[in-house]
Amino acid sequence: MDFWQRYRAIDARDIRFDGQFFTAVSSTGIYCRPSCPARTPKAENVTFYETSAAAHEAGYRACKRCLPEAVPGTPAWNIRSDIAGRAMRLINDGVITREGVDGLAHRLGYSARQLNRILSQELGAGPLSLARASRAQTARTLLVSTDMRLADVAFASGFNSVRQFNDTIGEVFAMAPTALRATGAKSVHRWRAGTSPGGAPAALTLNLPYREPFDPGIFDFLAVRAIPGIEYASTSEDGTRTYGRTLRLPRSTASFSVSYKPSSPAKPLQLNASAVDLHDLPTLLSRVRRLFDLDSDPRAIDDALAADPRLAASVTTIPGIRMPGAVDPEELLVRAMIGQQITVAAARTALTQLSAAGSTIEGAGPGLERLFPTTAELADKGRVLLRGPQRRIDSIMAASEAMATGKLDFGYGDDFESLERRLLPLPGVGPWTVGYVAMRVLGAPDVFLANDAAVRNGLKVLPTRSGLSTDFSEVSPWRSYATMHLWRAAAKRPVSAAGSERASAVSGRDVRERPAQASGM
Repeated sequence: MDFWQRYRAIDARDIRFDGQFFTAVSSTGIYCRPSCPARTPKAENVTFYETSAAAHEAGYRACKRCLPEAVPGTPAWNIRSDIAGRAMRLINDGVITREGVDGLAHRLGYSARQLNRILSQELGAGPLSLARASRAQTARTLLVSTDMRLADVAFASGFNSVRQFNDTIGEVFAMAPTALRATGAKSVHRWRAGTSPGGAPAALTLNLPYREPFDPGIFDFLAVRAIPGIEYASTSEDGTRTYGRTLRLPRSTASFSVSYKPSSPAKPLQLNASAVDLHDLPTLLSRVRRLFDLDSDPRAIDDALAADPRLAASVTTIPGIRMPGAVDPEELLVRAMIGQQITVAAARTALTQLSAAGSTIEGAGPGLERLFPTTAELADKGRVLLRGPQRRIDSIMAASEAMATGKLDFGYGDDFESLERRLLPLPGVGPWTVGYVAMRVLGAPDVFLANDAAVRNGLKVLPTRSGLSTDFSEVSPWRSYATMHLWRAAAKRPVSAAGSERASAVSGRDVRERPAQASGM
């Protein structure tokens, strides 16, 4: 967007752009979200920034009226596969807090000095400032939506001391933490018993911001793939959807559930987390947001997809479709490899058997008993638990051993090309697997799985149009979301038709380059 496109957005107070850029006003020294209800400033007084950290660096403070930190994150970090986008994904996952700037730079293949120069040039702030802004956003969320003690908020947000926390909140918001807490509406959200400074396991409940519209079909996607004991999904009589699971975090293990009640006027997405170390809260929040694709811009995506006549009706019926992410990249690769060439139900059975290798977890929610096996546990016990063709078992074991020994290292900081370089040499991994992992781990928005059996089934349901590309290049860079619509369409096909396509899909036996794939786990 150029200056005047952004200016028109703030003049219209368009909520769609909240979090995608920030408006700084030189006459007031304040920066706001685009939808701020304050009077539109004169254009000559306005500077737009990609990040709130850049506005901080330029000497502006956050608006007390619109609280620009209380917005969904920018979708640009998934769209951008450059160093800035990759760095922001890792910063949001807490890498700087855990490993410092040197650790972040090493993961990206740059020196700390080079990385600081690149981010300052691209985003207007260096890595430390960007991490500081991320901590401030987490702190604001916890202050206004929980009753956590201030010391606990400080540690949970990633600050090393209460003094650092107080100074940062004062600089960013021009308010003391207690005053910032008072701006939050009274709510039922509570930080429950079992907390202590320094990171004791605890529990919390809070709402997750997102851009509307929101399609709850993502709960169905996760539900049919849920591994008993590790995940659960339910739908109550009033239509409330819930998904929960256990997971490993850098310092601890945890469990969480996310609920969505469409009948509620505010339609909140409510997160309940338990048995989580305070220091791991920012990472947990980041990964849950990635899992539910809460930083996407659904209206922009829908507008692009609806321009394709094959997808127009589906977009009208299913506005705000989301692309499921992953809370653990290594787990997702194993699930994708097991899900190749078999139905989702069969893959779920195989993963349920494999889950016996995982360790148990204490203090998790109902129905949650264990963690997904680590790669070391898979390397040790997987061969005994896995069933099916020996070639597939060998491929999964080879990948697990490579991850367990560190020979294979990938994650949120990769781009599509680096993911290909790391994964394609593995036996049993082909372009479909790389594309599926890119969609769910990186949030890559422009992946079209043309070789996927469910995509082919979906194409048979959608209206046909001549003169259009077979790879949906017309809707780029949102072809991953087109894939989601095709998967949804395929799920509505009659069983007999889908079964016929399934027989065709699994006819190839070459593990590396299969002629067709089913949508993965």
